[in-house]
Amino acid sequence: MTKAAELAKMGEVITNGQIGGRRNLIINGAMQVAQRGTSFSGVTASGTFPVDRFLFHVGSLGTWTLSQSTDVPTGQGFAKSIKCDVTTADVSPTGTDYARIDHRFEGQDLQAFCKGTSNAKQFALSFYVKSPKTGTHIVELQDADNTRNISKAYTVSSANTWEKKELIIDADTTGAFDNDNAKSLTIAWWLSAGADYKSGTLATTWGSPTNANRVVGQVNIADSTSNDFYLTGVQLEVGEQVTPFEHRSYGEERQLCYRYYYQMKAATSFMKIGHGRAYSTTDTTATYTVPVPMRANPTGSVSAASDVGTAGLSAGGTTSVNPAAETMDDYSRFAINVTRGGGGYSAGTIYQIESDNNTNMTIKLYAEL
Repeated sequence: MTKAAELAKMGEVITNGQIGGRRNLIINGAMQVAQRGTSFSGVTASGTFPVDRFLFHVGSLGTWTLSQSTDVPTGQGFAKSIKCDVTTADVSPTGTDYARIDHRFEGQDLQAFCKGTSNAKQFALSFYVKSPKTGTHIVELQDADNTRNISKAYTVSSANTWEKKELIIDADTTGAFDNDNAKSLTIAWWLSAGADYKSGTLATTWGSPTNANRVVGQVNIADSTSNDFYLTGVQLEVGEQVTPFEHRSYGEERQLCYRYYYQMKAATSFMKIGHGRAYSTTDTTATYTVPVPMRANPTGSVSAASDVGTAGLSAGGTTSVNPAAETMDDYSRFAINVTRGGGGYSAGTIYQIESDNNTNMTIKLYAEL
């Protein structure tokens, strides 16, 4: 039976190669959105997002430049990818050295997998990869709610060539995903690992994680400064069938990303942030709204206190700013607390908070998993 016939039998609707309905559980799988920036050099520790929702994890394994790239598979409708460029090589990773790319999910978005029940569904994962190394690469699924993992090997046939990979990962009848907004699942694309992660037998069935069994056979992407690893077109679906990539608009993907990270950057001097009442001569609170409710009460930061000012008061008086001090219960509206060390406020008076006389101001709200 052809793939089209199989899909028709499953009740899917196929129109010009695009299958109807929301299928892809990955956010920003085409790597379109990069709010934080498009290039990060000298990366030696975890915490960098080369594009939104894809986190680079590294521990004692080389130095990397991470970027949003325009190198993409030809004729597949993609414009962007992640590029992981090795700038300091590690020829022989040891111990618990590691490098990988993670994508994380809330439990409430995974309920259709029916994990932990007799009706558990398989995970259909597909993506395009361009690797400098042929041979075995590992993708790992990590169930954070029940401390269960499974690893899946895929083979790169041609170095430095875009290839599509389609993986069907076993259903798991043990351990349901929590139905909440916390991290339940991580998909990890491993790039390299030390012996502590690869000295056993690959964990090809769901179970309690044993480090030695997690990435057995993984090639070492980090063994040369000539190595570049690329990833795009990532899709996760419920069931046993991989379908064509679900392309979404840039605007829709950006809105989905705002749930986890939102960045407000001044485009002009004196950009208005919000209005609020002073409650002392040194402190005032203004309110502002974000485009979509965030996943949780975010951690807020501002580029510098001096980048935030108050209309009608002289510049340079701001000594501290807390951009996510208070919140609505749906995490859509926040308070920004502004303190002026030298005073100048009149308690009870309404003030307009704005960027100072420059375009340096950036407010960041972080609610990542």
